[in-house]
Amino acid sequence: MQTWKWLTQPTKPYTWGFMARVVVKAAVLFALLNVIFALVNPLPTLGHMSAYNTLLTGRERLPYGENPPASYNLSLYNLPAMVESLTVDTAPADDEFRVLLLGDSSVWGILLEPQDTLAGQINRLDLRTADGRRVRAYNLGYPTMSLTKDLMLLDYALEQAHPDLIVWLFTLESFAPDAQLEPSFVQNNAERVQALIRRYDLSSDPGDPRFVEPDFWESTIVGQRRALADLLRLQLYGVMWSLTGIDQEYPDDYTRRSIDLEADETWHDFTDPQTFTADDLAFDVLAAGAQRVGSIPLLFVNEPTFISEGENSDVRYNAFYPRWAYDEYRRVLDEQTDSAAWPPTLDLWDLLPDAECYTDSPVHLTPTCEAQFAAQVGDAILDLSAAGS
Repeated sequence: MQTWKWLTQPTKPYTWGFMARVVVKAAVLFALLNVIFALVNPLPTLGHMSAYNTLLTGRERLPYGENPPASYNLSLYNLPAMVESLTVDTAPADDEFRVLLLGDSSVWGILLEPQDTLAGQINRLDLRTADGRRVRAYNLGYPTMSLTKDLMLLDYALEQAHPDLIVWLFTLESFAPDAQLEPSFVQNNAERVQALIRRYDLSSDPGDPRFVEPDFWESTIVGQRRALADLLRLQLYGVMWSLTGIDQEYPDDYTRRSIDLEADETWHDFTDPQTFTADDLAFDVLAAGAQRVGSIPLLFVNEPTFISEGENSDVRYNAFYPRWAYDEYRRVLDEQTDSAAWPPTLDLWDLLPDAECYTDSPVHLTPTCEAQFAAQVGDAILDLSAAGS
């Protein structure tokens, strides 16, 4: 039997020279491993090594959180690891009609427990398609507003999730040209996003300096130690998620969306009211998504937004939008919808006029109002499933 006597009771006493050779060899080996790591970049492959959906319960939404000890969740940039942690990373059941929901924080479900998000509420409806399949919605929303971020998730999910239908939800904020590459999640997946920009000839610049492109030293084990630690932490926090079902903080008190507003007509880089064209907003990204899904049915949804009746509500609908910008956006959206090649679009911007429907943002809903919204989207899903059968 092999023992540790060769180490603890050596035949010759250790010398300083021997110790120095051990240290040098260890240093050379570590340096070699760093070089190989930088050349191979195994992080995407490591992202596929997940205990979720086997030893751990799959998550109901993408990992996101800034206080992991409280939320049992964290934000990271490894797209394979994020999708592997979801319940969607399993084979569809034989009687399942699989629906993917794309969108921003309203879809992800800020301040909502997993069963109260849009996906959770649609699943609670227990919808059945005309051929008897059970509608199962999966939440691929992520708490940043950028259609390019959504396109990146869509492009990856189509390779993994085998959807029967896709619902892409958005609001004007996701169309802002300067917002397309702003999310850190996008900037830290530079290669994926740059490939999409080139493939679909999007208006964003693939050479934008905001892309995070690590040099050789930043690509080594030392340089990527945070990314490696995040992969491990995602698995460790999965234990607490599996035990508690908690994946975000639910504060007892928070700042409510504003009712009284500034008399400010600025929206992003647009300082004065003007007429929008489709080129002023990121409609090219939506068109790329429609092209990417191919024959899979796709539904666009303009999500509900808060309509204030407080101070300066004649100038702004809410903290996000001056009236002129949102009205122009909806006018251009209508023009696109009239195009025969455009996917079906559900404009539900004013579905929920009650101010009490909105929590900390003009687009974040309470569970009760989310249920009303889910009923509308659920009906549209059944209509589209019937049209495609």
